[in-house]
Amino acid sequence: MIPQSLRIIREDHQALARVLHAMARQLAELRRTQALPDFTAWRAILFYLDEFPERLHHPKESDLLFPKLRSRAPLLRDTLDELEQEHQRGGRAIRDLSHALLAFEMIGEARRHDFEALAERYCAGYLHHIATEENEILPVAQQVLNTDDWQELDSAFARNCDPLTGHPAGETYQALFQKILQATQG
Repeated sequence: MIPQSLRIIREDHQALARVLHAMARQLAELRRTQALPDFTAWRAILFYLDEFPERLHHPKESDLLFPKLRSRAPLLRDTLDELEQEHQRGGRAIRDLSHALLAFEMIGEARRHDFEALAERYCAGYLHHIATEENEILPVAQQVLNTDDWQELDSAFARNCDPLTGHPAGETYQALFQKILQATQG
């Protein structure tokens, strides 16, 4: 039986990957057409990336999952160290990308390339991060963690409420998620 937390982590990753692939498609279209992005939609996406993965998902991995794996799968330590560093840099990366988007919106074409290049690196880096967790970390976690570990992880990850994974958004986030869904269709 697959632990609930493992299912939630994978659902989170799938939602993030959909958003990141949509961002990459939009970047390619912007480059092709030289059109201006929908700045409101991009701000909504960046807010989502900060609000949910950065503040909900990554802390649970860093504070709960990774320490358990460090003690039971010592061969993963270097990979876990790199993933942890990426988690620590995540907030800064979102702020830098948000700033680049704002600069493009306020200053115009002179900042297009900076925004597009930073967004492209962000998407590629984050997709690599997800792939590393999916391919190297989660399979080992499933093998080495015990029932008590999974119960603790299940309890923590069950509190995730990312509407992009099918959980209800509530009124607070409803408008945000409609913008994101519209922006990421396709």
